[in-house]
Amino acid sequence: MAIQRHDWSLQRKGIIDQERHKERVRDAIRKNLGSIVSNESIILSDGRKTVKVPMRSLDEFKFRFNHHKQRHVAQGDGKSKVGDVIGREGQNGQPGTGSGQGPAGNEGGQEFYETDIDIDELAAMIFEDLQLPFLEERANKAVPARTTRFTEIRRTGAISNLDKRRSIIENLKRNAVEKGQAKIGGFKKEDLRFKSWEEETRYESNAVVIAMMDVSGSMGEFKKYIARSFYFWMVRFLRTKYDNVEIVFISHHTDAKEVTEEQFFTQGESGGTVVSSAYKLALDIIAKRFPTKDWNVYPFHFSDGDNYYSDNEEAVKLADQLITTCNLFGYGEIGEEGMSTYRRSSGALLSIFKEHLKNQQRFIGVRIDGKEEVYPALKEFFGKRGVKA
Repeated sequence: MAIQRHDWSLQRKGIIDQERHKERVRDAIRKNLGSIVSNESIILSDGRKTVKVPMRSLDEFKFRFNHHKQRHVAQGDGKSKVGDVIGREGQNGQPGTGSGQGPAGNEGGQEFYETDIDIDELAAMIFEDLQLPFLEERANKAVPARTTRFTEIRRTGAISNLDKRRSIIENLKRNAVEKGQAKIGGFKKEDLRFKSWEEETRYESNAVVIAMMDVSGSMGEFKKYIARSFYFWMVRFLRTKYDNVEIVFISHHTDAKEVTEEQFFTQGESGGTVVSSAYKLALDIIAKRFPTKDWNVYPFHFSDGDNYYSDNEEAVKLADQLITTCNLFGYGEIGEEGMSTYRRSSGALLSIFKEHLKNQQRFIGVRIDGKEEVYPALKEFFGKRGVKA
């Protein structure tokens, strides 16, 4: 007599492997968000839903024969114990190995591939720990935000909303009644149960974000790119997590003006720098259109810290007014790419702010000298904090 048992898990092996690969891709992306956030192919994606993300190849685990050592598998002397170190990997980066140092090497480099990822899925990973800090309750015109809740079970619906657990229970009940045995099998249409949902609107406090950017002549290509990278993700974050949050865009050199979103992200650089002009305009807009008794206000400013020297005192005074008036004031200073700490200018605006505004808890200043520092800046400005006292 022969007994056979079908291993149905083998039928799902391809699906399991595919899901495992997707999870490994997601883990790799999470570990490299710093470099991915400022990736040019994403920032310049022009609203496309899917973007390409470069990443290292994901090798499967397997045994490899080591050609570089004299001893190989099963060639020990039999005296080793649990925990003994049996060997160490050689040092990387030696000349002649293709590491970028010394003469040309003859060893292969690390392989990189481009993987397609939905930009909304990427945004969800970036924004999962971000929020508007110190958000307060406001009396008028609360901002509506939509959420989806599964609230009901129905007998009809889309197969993608099938509730498997309840369907199995209904099948067991019917078989128990009809066949006298509670077992799974012979599914019929009346056994199926589907989840149904409804959109629930919750109301959040009013919020306006004022985005200010220096477009003076000293803001070169790298500095503009960093500022726009930050604001690209800031705008997407606000529109992903909050419905109808107002965003005001201000560009400035010696004068400041309110611009459209398209102008803000495409305007070239020219002229000198008078930072106080942007702060004055921001305070005027707040007073006329967004009174703080009704609105949570968040001004953010990005510059290279090069301000007209006689304007520094006025800039500090107006920054202090913004901090006193608003929920949070964030200032980001962009340095030259690859600039070391000792080469930074001692007269930069960030150092002046930190000296005069050091006791202000609602001021956050960050320095960015490389593309990989954009993501930490986002977390610094929009990290979870308490409610304003």
